[in-house]
Amino acid sequence: MPAGPPVITRGNFKKEGTNPLSTPPLGRCGPRLPMQLFQVGFRGEVCGGGCRSAVITALVRETPRPTIVAGSDFRPFGGTILFIYASLGGTYRSSPSPGREDRCYKGKSLSHSSPEELRTDMTYKESFADRGRAVVKAVTTKDGLIGDYDYAFLFKPNLPFMRKSRRAAPFFGLNDHMPVILALVLGFQHALSMLAGIITPPIILAGQGGVNLSAEDAQYLVSTSLIACGLCSMVQITRFHVWKSPYYVGTGLISVVGTSFTVIPIASGAFAQMYATGYCPTAADGTKLPCPRGYGALIGTGSVCALLEVALSFTRPRVLKKIFPPLVTGPTVALIGIKLIESGFNNWAGGSGSCAGRPESGPFTLCPRVGAPHALPWGSAEFIGLGFSVFVTIILCERFGSPIMKSCAVVVGLLVGCIIAGATGYFSDAGIKTAPVVSFIWVKTFPLSVYGPIVLPLLAVYIVLMMEAIGDITATCEVSRLEVEGKLFDSRIQGGVLADGINGLLSGLLTITPLSTFAQNNGVIALTRCANRKAGYACCFFLLIMGIFSKFAAALVSIPSAVLGGMTTFLFAAVGVSGIRIISTVPFTRRNRFILTAALALGFGATLVPDWFKYVFTYSGDNRSLTGFYNAITLVCETGFALAGFMAMFLNLVQKEEIEHEVVDEIHEGVAAAKTADRNDDEMDREEWARIERGKEDGDLEKGGEAEKRG
Repeated sequence: MPAGPPVITRGNFKKEGTNPLSTPPLGRCGPRLPMQLFQVGFRGEVCGGGCRSAVITALVRETPRPTIVAGSDFRPFGGTILFIYASLGGTYRSSPSPGREDRCYKGKSLSHSSPEELRTDMTYKESFADRGRAVVKAVTTKDGLIGDYDYAFLFKPNLPFMRKSRRAAPFFGLNDHMPVILALVLGFQHALSMLAGIITPPIILAGQGGVNLSAEDAQYLVSTSLIACGLCSMVQITRFHVWKSPYYVGTGLISVVGTSFTVIPIASGAFAQMYATGYCPTAADGTKLPCPRGYGALIGTGSVCALLEVALSFTRPRVLKKIFPPLVTGPTVALIGIKLIESGFNNWAGGSGSCAGRPESGPFTLCPRVGAPHALPWGSAEFIGLGFSVFVTIILCERFGSPIMKSCAVVVGLLVGCIIAGATGYFSDAGIKTAPVVSFIWVKTFPLSVYGPIVLPLLAVYIVLMMEAIGDITATCEVSRLEVEGKLFDSRIQGGVLADGINGLLSGLLTITPLSTFAQNNGVIALTRCANRKAGYACCFFLLIMGIFSKFAAALVSIPSAVLGGMTTFLFAAVGVSGIRIISTVPFTRRNRFILTAALALGFGATLVPDWFKYVFTYSGDNRSLTGFYNAITLVCETGFALAGFMAMFLNLVQKEEIEHEVVDEIHEGVAAAKTADRNDDEMDREEWARIERGKEDGDLEKGGEAEKRG
């Protein structure tokens, strides 16, 4: 053991339940009772029958990764066994007394054991009665309800004249004890950080930029998105084991699920094609009518394409990373964000539907439509200012806000924009008044079908979602202080990708667009230092409440487009920044620069000029299969991120890596040789200078002797 570790005895640890080391007294026989220790960052159990005494020593190192070193000195009667485990992640080692067998974890070293493995093989297993007593204690005692957490930390703003606290908030590991009130507060914070991302896709796809559904249908889609995200997040957080197999469903972390932005560019292009080909109805004056059939085709095709991600989840993560490295996924994600910003900016200026073209006649000469409250032409200064108020509020929250405000900055900005819009007459409460009090899944349904032209683009979407899930799960493990390598980590990746695919499959059956693992909550975990799953379950609870009470969804649907545009522009830009961050992990060798150049050339071109491939195929016959095939090719070629992703994946597989490190080594060798030569020259110069100095000194001595002789 290292010198000077803290000693845990019966006098200096926090007791949880009955302590067999103090009741009965040391040295006397007592019943077999479990004890949980919470001290210096770890939790342990002492169990066994008979007389016993034990001195437990422990040392916790926080950097570079939390490390637990556990030592024990036993004088047992009846086989006392000490189990030490931790929720911090990192390395686990046991240090038994000299001459004694290592009895921790059934005689095995803890150096490569995970907390879950230790809990699985512990002698004492928690019964339903124990769980019931724990629940009663959590809701009936001050320690269980409130604890000793500094709640002011979450709400203290970061103002220039306020003194900053140097004391960090405590870290709550995956399965640590956590007060109920704190779990609810942090769960609500997680839900707020997800809210903007969850409601944006259904509002956009149900509006004028999508299939032009009614306000009632849009309210239903927002409510259902919140409910489905809450249910599917529970699957990811719980982590189920597949019976008689080594596979899991879910990560067991705070890996929350939300509606994916990635599908918006594909859906927008597909809906425009559906209206152009007559798949969706259009009025005589060219006005696009509601098209539930088109929405059903989108979610039906998405459910079928989700089977690709389900199949890929059984592939080893290292194989997936080899086929879809950051060199492929980085430019794809960046182009998705760039494409989405166009929709956000259109909404910021007033709307992304028919009014964006500023027609001279008809119901859309004003935005959102003629007769709406405070309707104005697209691009009016009032709309720009309204969206700018949201954008500025987000920046101010990030600079001066408290921790809970920083993680919910987008929602705070949306709230400020709504207050300004309500005060200036942009809101209409008609939809809120007519909305039902409660809603649930399948209150409204859509005819499911498979639309051939979007199969290939949606397959690309699910590949992107899979790689995003791998990156998000890795980041969640890091901020949760868990291992990011090894068998347990690989099983979390496998379970997370499988759950992501199953959620995509279920999303269509739940009448919403594909779901994906969200990354926003990793920032909440890092900011609040809470990786506890209780906060994740509380987040799911609040999402369900928000979705079930549909008045809340009706209020969200009534938000003016300019307010929504100021918020979504920020969110979509964050997607683009995520892609840039992924690209930054790629070494910029000549090969990688070539692949990025080729992929981005096509991706940027198709994004900036989306109709460049529109007139390539001139077929106008009655063969619907051939027409659908041509439409599929056209849609892929007009979707910048799909085109860039396929090009990067192809070149990454066929373009061989050049051996540039040899040239670098030669350069280093040349530099080293030059330094050696310079060093030798310097030594020779110093020797020559020393001889000159000695010569000067000898000459001075000779001159002095001659002067003395003359004198």
